Amino acid sequence: MKIIGFLIIFVVYILANFYVFHHIWMAMPPNTIGRVSLVSFAVIAVSSFFLSFFLGDSMPVWLASGLYKIGTAWLFILLYFFIVMAAKDLFGLANKLLHFMPGDAITRYTKENWVGLGFMVGFITLVMVCGYLKYQSKVRVELPVETSKIIGDSILTKPLRIVAISDLHLGYGIGKKEFETWVELINAEKPDMVLIAGDIIDNSVRPLEKGNFAESFHKIKAPMGIYACPGNHEYISGIKGSLDFIEKTGVRLLRDSVAEVDSCIYVIGRDDRSNEGRKSLKELTDSLDHSKFIILLDHQPYNLEESEQQGVDLQISGHTHQGQVWPISAITKALYEIDHGFLKKGNTDIFVSSGIGIWGGKFRIGTQSEYVVIDIDRKR
Repeated sequence: MKIIGFLIIFVVYILANFYVFHHIWMAMPPNTIGRVSLVSFAVIAVSSFFLSFFLGDSMPVWLASGLYKIGTAWLFILLYFFIVMAAKDLFGLANKLLHFMPGDAITRYTKENWVGLGFMVGFITLVMVCGYLKYQSKVRVELPVETSKIIGDSILTKPLRIVAISDLHLGYGIGKKEFETWVELINAEKPDMVLIAGDIIDNSVRPLEKGNFAESFHKIKAPMGIYACPGNHEYISGIKGSLDFIEKTGVRLLRDSVAEVDSCIYVIGRDDRSNEGRKSLKELTDSLDHSKFIILLDHQPYNLEESEQQGVDLQISGHTHQGQVWPISAITKALYEIDHGFLKKGNTDIFVSSGIGIWGGKFRIGTQSEYVVIDIDRKR
């Protein structure tokens, strides 16, 4: 089934590229330099995606990183070229049927015309530049939480501060230097605790090992500790290698396990759904003292009613990225009960983060990259 799924994705991707590059070819006036450049770009853009994913770990890290960035960026750019060209074709088809404007008025600016081609490329370039700038601007999300539970003496004078992040996707796309700017954002909040809701790693542990990313994790200042649960990308990267790497970071990975922090807070980390044999939430909570505050880290936000049923006070999830770009965000909104933001179910507070990092091309269109600052205070 996985092979069939891959073949379907491969065929769709190739056909989409053919559709887009054929339209660009037709829009471009006959020009040898221009068309040679177009073919060269097409070969690089399309092949980079596959080379980085299938041969990346056998290449020098700098080369694998470059191919990954080109290939995955083109994937999102391709989407917007496809949308624009499909809209043009549908408009042309409607005009043929309804004759609401002269037929040559459309082809005059969309076939063998540098002005029409330049306008289209310029518009998509502007959209992608704005998307890149939006990704670079990390959004600070405030989440105040009130509880009647006693969390400890330290919380009597000030709220307990937690910084929660998800979907770091560190690797060939997001490097050590960029990650350390996130560490600075986290430390500036002076958190008591840091929580990571999965997908620390992108698709390979190799660049993290080569780049000594573990050193950067040790710069995070959180006196009550850093806790994480696995995400699906920890499995995509190879779960054994992922576990070995995370152990070096000083992050306590909770894989179907519970940490009791300062004898007053439970942090539960569920294994990812990639593990079909993972424990149920009921199994993880049955033996807990429910007079203490219970936090759940579960990467994929499915079956949210279980948290309410099992007496979880606060759940943090990620995974969805809120689609990263429109119109994929419309798909994630349809797939999940909530694909981003806050949801209250009974006495349970649930927050699904769109992630601080990103998968692939660094564009946020209609979504945001964020970190969540949670202040837990006594209910007055």
